[in-house]
Amino acid sequence: MAAGDLRIPGEGVLIGDKLYSGVALTLDNCRVPAERLQSSPSADHGLSPDAEEQLRMRGCELIQAAGILLKLPQVAMATGQILFQRFFYCKSFVRHCAEMVAMACVHLSSKIEEEPRRIRDVINVFHHLKKSRGGRTRPPLPLDATYVNTKAQVIKMERRVLKELGFCVHVKHPHKVIVMYLQFLECEKNTPLVQMAWNYMNDSLRTDIFLRFSAETVACACIYLSARALQMPLPDQPAWFLLFGAAEEDLKEICRRILRLYSLPTVPLAALLLQVDKCRQAMDALAAKAKAGEAVLLSIGTPTLDSPANFSPASKAVSPAVPNPGHESPMSKVALKNACRKLANGDGKSTLSRSAERREPRPTSPPKRRRSRSVSTASRSASPIRRKKHVVHRERERERERDRCRERDGERGRRGGEKSRGRRDEHSRRR
Repeated sequence: MAAGDLRIPGEGVLIGDKLYSGVALTLDNCRVPAERLQSSPSADHGLSPDAEEQLRMRGCELIQAAGILLKLPQVAMATGQILFQRFFYCKSFVRHCAEMVAMACVHLSSKIEEEPRRIRDVINVFHHLKKSRGGRTRPPLPLDATYVNTKAQVIKMERRVLKELGFCVHVKHPHKVIVMYLQFLECEKNTPLVQMAWNYMNDSLRTDIFLRFSAETVACACIYLSARALQMPLPDQPAWFLLFGAAEEDLKEICRRILRLYSLPTVPLAALLLQVDKCRQAMDALAAKAKAGEAVLLSIGTPTLDSPANFSPASKAVSPAVPNPGHESPMSKVALKNACRKLANGDGKSTLSRSAERREPRPTSPPKRRRSRSVSTASRSASPIRRKKHVVHRERERERERDRCRERDGERGRRGGEKSRGRRDEHSRRR
């Protein structure tokens, strides 16, 4: 860094009079700002909050089911669900397919947690989950144009997820934190408490609490809710969660969101997609209407020509009343040239035609003058019949010239053949 550079903490680097921001990758970046949580892009596009919540829950359930079939660890499935939640706080369900984003998140999370899976396996699993109903299994997706198109869309969506998240895909999970906290509370051998806290934590992935609170606070809330459900006393003087930096209001808010998850009605995915399609059609209609309004404004503000009935490409009979002094018209140039020719021919003398020139006796030393453009050439003054005869004569001359060229080429070929035969005969006699 130069001597004149100044680093401003939390803002960037000041170089000269310009401020250049830096890139900060911390675990705090995983949490979404409060102003973005209040109004999501889907809500701005007209999607109801209940439909958005149902779509988030169904997408996370799809990722969880696909991870189980792909035999991914729970950490990889949790990472995929958190990436799914974070992406749809940057983009809208109306403009992006939830199923395609879920496939991209599964594929990306498997690589992040170092448990990579082939993209073909991911597509086949989602195809199986979509098509299998009533316990009937379907064959894998054939390698046709549909598969190639789906694969390209998944790869493109994975890049879009990385771009929208700013390549900040590190996630801190509360799995290890729960075990550590239970060991600190000397409850690690209490199997029902450990299992219930673990289940609450996995179910909470279908909500957006991991985008609102830290992993330590979520772990405390899962233990808090499990102890309340099992009616197990925990230290309260002082409260045990205060030792881990969690507030009781945050714990209650997380518990309410988790318990609300079990009381939500099950809405068919087809009905949710129908609402998304209606919102998309409404947005497209508004966009088309706005575009038409802009076109009308442009047409009003743009000067138009005369109507086709009154428009004629011919020149106007009357010149403008006030000529433009800065612009010289072509007619004035032609008049100036004609005046110059008249002066060159002589003052007051008119230009003679070609026939008059032939009748008039030529002087011994004729003055040099330029021929007027009005005098036509010989080819132009000739009649159409004479012109046609001239063309026919010229074509006959060209045909004769071609015949002579062919005769010369044939004569040369014959002479060359005779010479080559003579050389071969001479060579055979010598041998």
